[in-house]
Amino acid sequence: MIFELDMIQTTALAVVVLLVGQFIRKRVSSLEKFCIPAPVIGGLIFAILSLVLKQAGILEFNFDGTLKKVLMTAFFTTVGFTASFKLLKKGGVQVLMFLGLATVLVTLQNIVGVSLAKVFGLNQLLGLSTGSVPMTGGHGTSGAFAPLFENAGASGATTVAMASATFGLICGSMLGGPIAKRLIEKNNLLKACKNSDGNEKVSTTEKVASTLIPENLFSAAMQIIIAMGLGTVLSSLLQKTGMTFPSYIGAMFAAAIMRNISDAVASYELPSEEIDILGNISLSLFLAMALMGLKLWQLADLAGPMLAMLVAQAVLMATFAYFVTFNLMGRNYDAAVLAGGHCGFGMGATPNAIANMEAISSKYGPAPAAFFIIPLVGSLFIDFFNAGIITFFMNLVR
Repeated sequence: MIFELDMIQTTALAVVVLLVGQFIRKRVSSLEKFCIPAPVIGGLIFAILSLVLKQAGILEFNFDGTLKKVLMTAFFTTVGFTASFKLLKKGGVQVLMFLGLATVLVTLQNIVGVSLAKVFGLNQLLGLSTGSVPMTGGHGTSGAFAPLFENAGASGATTVAMASATFGLICGSMLGGPIAKRLIEKNNLLKACKNSDGNEKVSTTEKVASTLIPENLFSAAMQIIIAMGLGTVLSSLLQKTGMTFPSYIGAMFAAAIMRNISDAVASYELPSEEIDILGNISLSLFLAMALMGLKLWQLADLAGPMLAMLVAQAVLMATFAYFVTFNLMGRNYDAAVLAGGHCGFGMGATPNAIANMEAISSKYGPAPAAFFIIPLVGSLFIDFFNAGIITFFMNLVR
């Protein structure tokens, strides 16, 4: 029996799945520790339930994904609004250096994924589904690109990418601490991070409470919609090149243009906080829809090769952080903390990187440079570079 859900029913179920994920996340400390997003928790539980029902011949779900595409575009539009080149320039040489390293890692992740897929005789787009799409990109980028891979003939790409992204969240969180600890102790960096006055350490990521302004929320929604509309024009122009691009790419570029105009013109101000909130809402619902629609039974024939490819990605990340990130970012205490954070960032998401660095700095001492660099690169710029590199590889191997 196939149970069809229309657009509204699919969205309502996604909200329920999201709420279930939030409920479980609050009560299972390990999920909080590894920064597993609530929609991923709820979505995977629903996907497992769907697998059981299908295998038992009881029920199979069929969802209307219309709003999923809209929410995906809305989220990546809000990512575009963060691409301030004024901030990038202000960040200085170290920010540019780390962005360069993160971009090199993205390229290597895709080379490893594609190469191993070729070794195992798999569609090379499945290799990209274990590369920078889920690793540096996370669940959001996985949900955006994997359907394109499936349309190009890579059956099961969405399931592989989402499973890989979840693996990355956990593995990146587990790698960061030990790598930073080894670097700090081996290179005798302890004395460099001691508080000179011996006072208790203060969290570098403490947030200041603020009040939302209704007019700003309205303005944020309107500007997101305008950027999405302009993005359809840009996307249609990009498609004429003959290359394949994700549907959101035009909206992301339109938002980036609007952001940089705002930086240059004092009279045009963007409500950044409200845009960020609407982006988080869009991402949460989009992920819930993407995860609850996973077809886990497609993993059966891919389990062995996929495990090998994910282990290879973990080895790449650990090696890169230990030998490249640490050495090129200064071989000092901040560089060691940055290497630990890069593991969370390069295999999971920026919150995982922050969690890694918080754990390290709470033991050894503050690392202000690391806490400045990773959020700036991870939250503002890497999605742009990652999307471009993935698009290049996708068109190269399809």
